[in-house]
Amino acid sequence: MLSWNVNGIRAVVRKGFVEWLQGESPDIFCAQETKVQQAQLGNGLLDFPGYHAYWNWAQRKGYSGVAIFSKDEPLSVETGFGTERFDSEGRVIIAQYPQFTLLNIYFPNGKSGPERLDYKMAFYDAFLAYADGLRAQGRKLVVCGDYNTAHSEIDLARPKENAKVSGFLPIERAWMDTYEARGYVDTFRRFNKEPGHYSWWDYKTGARQRNVGWRIDYVYVSSDLAASVKQAFIMPEVMGSDHCPVGVELTV
Repeated sequence: MLSWNVNGIRAVVRKGFVEWLQGESPDIFCAQETKVQQAQLGNGLLDFPGYHAYWNWAQRKGYSGVAIFSKDEPLSVETGFGTERFDSEGRVIIAQYPQFTLLNIYFPNGKSGPERLDYKMAFYDAFLAYADGLRAQGRKLVVCGDYNTAHSEIDLARPKENAKVSGFLPIERAWMDTYEARGYVDTFRRFNKEPGHYSWWDYKTGARQRNVGWRIDYVYVSSDLAASVKQAFIMPEVMGSDHCPVGVELTV
């Protein structure tokens, strides 16, 4: 399974995305920040042979949006947590499979100001309550996407310089601590404890060439699914966005 903040699905399609997807051939592909509306899906640009495609888009044009491309048809697909305040931004799509429930989420960015940071933290809490509710029903979870927070100092190149920047604030990092304490597992860190592995680089400063990045894209699983994760990885060699894909191999 692969997950990627594509920073515009139509843009990456023009850069060879469909050919890349066919070459990688994941069973499931999750996209964030698709920046596409329903009316734009039927223009031939967004045809992915071999996959069932499921979309959720924001009310605001050219903003946010998530999608799941799945070789096997899920048992059900839902969008959102059922709360208009969060669901209007098209950040969540949930697919239920026989072995697990997949949540593909583009978590909010809090950098634009205090109001937006408050929204981000409220979204985090709404998500966790929703996820815990699914687990209470006996569901095993995979939660992938752009979390927009680097959890630990090892997860960004310059932690000291960014200590007061949203994405690495104490309140955001503390939520990640709470998340893990509630039984959610960072799959990549199960296999790799080394620094220097990032999934986002700032375009404006040419940070990617110098690998001055942040690891903010994750695949988490509920603890009861952790033993089924055979590998987890980051694909920094894949270009086309300011993020790169991340992924896991599950045997379920």
